[in-house]
Amino acid sequence: MDDPSAAYIRTVQHLIEECIIFNMSKEECMEALSKHANIKPVITSTVWKELEKENKEFFEGYTESRNEKETRQRIHKVLSDSSQLKDTDD
Repeated sequence: MDDPSAAYIRTVQHLIEECIIFNMSKEECMEALSKHANIKPVITSTVWKELEKENKEFFEGYTESRNEKETRQRIHKVLSDSSQLKDTDD
């Protein structure tokens, strides 16, 4: 028979994997699982850290990809905001 705590951890792991599919950060995932699945943030954080240990290369690439995406979004916003300011000046 399956250990209930092991099954719970596998469920949390699966939900974290879903968060990753949606390109969420650890903090966003902790918040989402707390709100929608009633999982304490400390549990999500602990499982996330273990996944990082077991899949170091994946998480390094994932973090780098998220950082690059956030940078592109900031640049786009700055350019968009400056374009809007320029349009109002004309």
